[in-house]
Amino acid sequence: MKTLLVLLGPTGVGKTDLSIGIAKAFGTEIISCDSRQIYKEMRIGTAVPSSGQLAAVRHHFIQMISVHDYYNSWQFEVQALERIRELFQEKEVVLMTGGSMLYIDAVCKGIDDIPTISPELRTGLMEVYEREGLESIRQMLKELDPVFYGQVDLNNGKRVLHAVEVCRMAGVPYSSLRKNTPKDRGFRIVRIGLNREREELYARIDRRVDLMLEEGLEDEARRLWPLRHLNALNTVGYKELFDYFEGKTDYAEAVRHSSQQVLCRIDQGKCCHGILTEFRHEIAVHNVIEGIECHGKHHGKCHGHHKGKYFLFFHISLVHFLLLIQQTPHNISAVWRK
Repeated sequence: MKTLLVLLGPTGVGKTDLSIGIAKAFGTEIISCDSRQIYKEMRIGTAVPSSGQLAAVRHHFIQMISVHDYYNSWQFEVQALERIRELFQEKEVVLMTGGSMLYIDAVCKGIDDIPTISPELRTGLMEVYEREGLESIRQMLKELDPVFYGQVDLNNGKRVLHAVEVCRMAGVPYSSLRKNTPKDRGFRIVRIGLNREREELYARIDRRVDLMLEEGLEDEARRLWPLRHLNALNTVGYKELFDYFEGKTDYAEAVRHSSQQVLCRIDQGKCCHGILTEFRHEIAVHNVIEGIECHGKHHGKCHGHHKGKYFLFFHISLVHFLLLIQQTPHNISAVWRK
């Protein structure tokens, strides 16, 4: 059965290195589902894979559009599924990895059918956003759809703006159109969530910020500073340096705040760190095996033979685990603690 492996987890957990190893083991290619690595101008601050890593395994949806371009999760769903199906013509397994849960859900579950936004409406709202800032768009959403206003990350300008677009275009609250009914993709999906001890993850993130600065993040941010009004640049790492350039803070505080913002997003369950909670809401079989939490689901029913046939493997690496689960046709969600 054709299988999409989805490797996800919080910022700094080690998805990139592990994805290279998995892709090589399966002789496959990587679909990136990172909503910021997709931009050409944001290489250092989004931790785009190195030239060596990109040469080792072919990646898709890396640095493919400009920060000037409008792009959303619906476009990613359509384009990513098309690319995945093209790859399935030659490969049994395709790997998708990244930290944007909205993009992951777009491919794995699908996005509800919503009206196409007219160019005039989109342009008008973008002008308001650029002239009056995100707070003005937030207030529009609060009035148009208080339900979604209470659910969305209000710091995510793209999602807030998109919700207002849909409310205005459809004439009804965005939340009323969100059915959240998973779509049948016609291939198996195996999701692997990476996790680390909190202290180790925090140390890795601090080191990651230091490395970015050594590689030239400040210069990259200065080049993008004139474009800071664009939604793509409402991104941790860049925003803090923009404040430094504008004299709102000093350099040391900007660097410290950048790390803190990433950690805060992780603590709040963003950056895919809420995967454990999400998986436990949808599993039917749950075993803990040598540090790997394995979850299996078959039409919402628990079948005892899963335990004996599919899940009781001991002393195995993650790659071996993935090779072994090729024996089962069921969708699987798992958490692997490094």
